[in-house]
Amino acid sequence: MNLNNFDELTDREWLVTNGLGGYASSTLTGANSRRYHGLLVAAHNPPTDRQVVVSKVEETVLTEQGSVSLSSNRYGEFVHPQGWQHLVSFERLPLPTWAFQVGEHQIAKTVWMVQNANTTLVSYQNRGKTAVTLQLMPLFVQRDYHSLFHQTDFYDYYIAQIKPYLKLYAHYGAQPVYWAYSGGTFVESRAWYHQFTYREEQKRGLDFVEDAYSVGYVEVRLEAGDECFLTFSMDENLLIPNPVDLRTAEINRVEALRQSQTDSFLKDLVLSANQFIVQRQSTGSETIIAGYHWFTDWGRDTMIALRGLCISLGHQQTAKRILATFFQYLDDGMLPNRFPDNSQDPVEYNTIDATLWLFVALYEYHQRFNDLAFVEQYYEQLLTILDAHQNGTRYGIHVTDEGLLYGGRGTAQLTWMDARVGDYVVTSRHGCPVEVNALWYNALKITIYFAQQLRRKPDMYGLMLRRFEKSFRSAFWNEKGYLNDVVLPGSAPDASIRPNQIYALSLPFPLLNKTDQQQILKMVETHLYTPYGLRTLSPDDPAFVAVYGGDQWLRDTAYHQGTVWPFLLGEYWTAYVRVHGDTVATRKRMNGELATLKQHFYENDCLFGISEIFDGLHPQHGRGTANQAWSVGAIIKLLTDYPARLPRTKDENTTKKLATLPD
Repeated sequence: MNLNNFDELTDREWLVTNGLGGYASSTLTGANSRRYHGLLVAAHNPPTDRQVVVSKVEETVLTEQGSVSLSSNRYGEFVHPQGWQHLVSFERLPLPTWAFQVGEHQIAKTVWMVQNANTTLVSYQNRGKTAVTLQLMPLFVQRDYHSLFHQTDFYDYYIAQIKPYLKLYAHYGAQPVYWAYSGGTFVESRAWYHQFTYREEQKRGLDFVEDAYSVGYVEVRLEAGDECFLTFSMDENLLIPNPVDLRTAEINRVEALRQSQTDSFLKDLVLSANQFIVQRQSTGSETIIAGYHWFTDWGRDTMIALRGLCISLGHQQTAKRILATFFQYLDDGMLPNRFPDNSQDPVEYNTIDATLWLFVALYEYHQRFNDLAFVEQYYEQLLTILDAHQNGTRYGIHVTDEGLLYGGRGTAQLTWMDARVGDYVVTSRHGCPVEVNALWYNALKITIYFAQQLRRKPDMYGLMLRRFEKSFRSAFWNEKGYLNDVVLPGSAPDASIRPNQIYALSLPFPLLNKTDQQQILKMVETHLYTPYGLRTLSPDDPAFVAVYGGDQWLRDTAYHQGTVWPFLLGEYWTAYVRVHGDTVATRKRMNGELATLKQHFYENDCLFGISEIFDGLHPQHGRGTANQAWSVGAIIKLLTDYPARLPRTKDENTTKKLATLPD
């Protein structure tokens, strides 16, 4: 990491979360580059109704020679002030901490959140040998996290009280935000700060200029070794505890998460994984945020990510509660596709695969924890799902005469390749998508397996399974040695070379014979594999898009037309192990290839996170969301399923013991 380059530092982000869907996040320079950045982004109806409340803190060191800012902001093409030039180090663990050097003065800044509270704290410590005076000025906004704040939107920032802390109302009827400071003097000094430029929003073709408001600043003198704290909260009660105790509690929580693993990379992945597990107020239970900064909880993402974020890590109770959350929303045999950002909006059910992923997640839960009682609790609902799909449910989803699962109607996008711009459907996959049918096959197999475990009769599901098995290969096999992407009975198939076919090899109950599997894997490796993930379309395809970026049209039309997705590495390497065997050589190769994403995790984009996507042709820089749940979950699942070394046999352990005996 080059501390002497503003752009490189600003390309790197940090993120801390509160277990509610709220978070604090920005860049290493402190210059916000997204509308989603903020020191306090509160989830008022967890994990939804998120608002940016505190944008940042402007920090200034007062010296005898004058004032020196530690802050940085981008205004158009200019950066002012240039506080990043005083940054000498950044450490992510155990909490994000910056070290600044201003002459003989050394100042350390640390940011963290209180779990299960919309509360952010910032500490400033004098690590130098002489006293230093700081001027700390928070900048406030009051907006939905998808929007921007401007002076023209402003009503009035009313200060209801000043001692022992400030109680601020952005306007009449707004929820107050509380600002406490542990030392120093508050000086009221109202001012607007105009036209902060958010470069990432500019790249995305969106509005990218924002204003923020100051009600004043705190001036505090710190002797050598002294420390002061700023607390920003939506909860007045959170201002009472000692900030030192709150920091200690958060450090202990972080260390406890990391100590659950021995592998250093896995330790840090677990910390990232925990950020996605949040409370859902509507059910009083947990759910999974699909990605930071802008996603809520999606059915498909939750079921896929759950396998790595919870089940593989042995978090049984959390996994149970998340599964129970989604079972509560089962409707017409379907799980929700998405919980909306606004809690007042209806839940969306436009998905064909999220419900089928539920079977896979529940099966892997049972395999990990042997909890048949939990399976039995929901067994009848599994049958309801299968019956609804067999008989027909929303969006034309039904089982064809050939036993294949069909879905799609109008402009509705039902698979994970769901990009649409207005009425333009980018990847129309109406019909029988290959991964949906691999999931349907697994849903039938899993239901029959559960029926046997529960000593129930599988009824007609065995007949449905056999009909499917007779039809699948003849329907999907392409003579060039791979699986067609979508089959539409009575029409020519979509023969695009896409990664969806990998699911026929990677799911708990794979399809096809070993020779077919080898050919599919080879095709995927030739056309789609990169160390960052699998491409969504072969570069040889005329529709392939090499770069993801630009306005919404350009981004959405590239989203599944070549863009690389890291979460697909989980399916690829699982398929690879099945085809080539679980050997030392296989595990060594897998872990060697994962070194690319490991470097990305530690050094690029969102530090201690894995991006949602990468460019299709030359993947390197993270695109989309900065930290994606199923990206992280997939790597965790791989590292727990296939550690770097195979378990030793009894003979190998004996040999090792003998070799270490003294002569």
